[in-house]
Amino acid sequence: MQTNVRQILRRSNALKIAIIALSIAALSGCGDLVPRNTRSLLVPKFQRSEILGFVAGLGTTFAAAPDLIAMLKRRSSVGMKPTMAAIMGVFQILWIYYGLLIASRPVIVWNVIAVLVNFFNVAAYRYFASKEKSMQAQVG
Repeated sequence: MQTNVRQILRRSNALKIAIIALSIAALSGCGDLVPRNTRSLLVPKFQRSEILGFVAGLGTTFAAAPDLIAMLKRRSSVGMKPTMAAIMGVFQILWIYYGLLIASRPVIVWNVIAVLVNFFNVAAYRYFASKEKSMQAQVG
């Protein structure tokens, strides 16, 4: 029985070493992921690909806006789930970083706006949910 435990520990250690080695190998290739020319992010000369990026980003950025507008009109969180907006907001922050790495203004601008929309979506949900909960406590 002790030999089985030893074998499992050896395999576990070998797996840990393999994961560490792969992580080091992956991280050693990340030197080129730093933005080289950050001034180009602010230069107002647009290329055709950037214009297309701004148009394409418009739709995906405001995908969460209908839920936010509906919640504000109803003044209720009923039927809303903030999890999707929170998850999207977290990953859009990664998209902002990616946009900085590749110096893409459309990626940066639209994802900053999308993070704000998703932040307001979660904040409105929390506000209305707490308001509804306190009203239920008063009634019940």
